Amino acid sequence: MVGSIAAIGAGLAVIGAGIGIGQVGGKAMEGIARQPEAASKIQTAMIIAAALIEGVALFGVVVALLGLNG
Repeated sequence: MVGSIAAIGAGLAVIGAGIGIGQVGGKAMEGIARQPEAASKIQTAMIIAAALIEGVALFGVVVALLGLNG
C-alpha cells in the first residue's frame, strides 16, 4: 500500500515538472518570436528556470521514494 502511494507521489512530481517545463518552453518561444533580438537573454532565463523545475521534481521523486522505507 505504501509503495503504491509513493509511486503516485513520484508520478505527480514528474507530471508537474513536465507541465512546468512545457509552459516555460512555450512562453520562451513566444517571447523569442515577439523579440528576436532578446533571444539569448530569454534562452538563458529559460534554461535556468527549467533546471530549477527539474530540481524540484527530483526532490519530489526522492521524497516519494523515501516514503517506501517509512
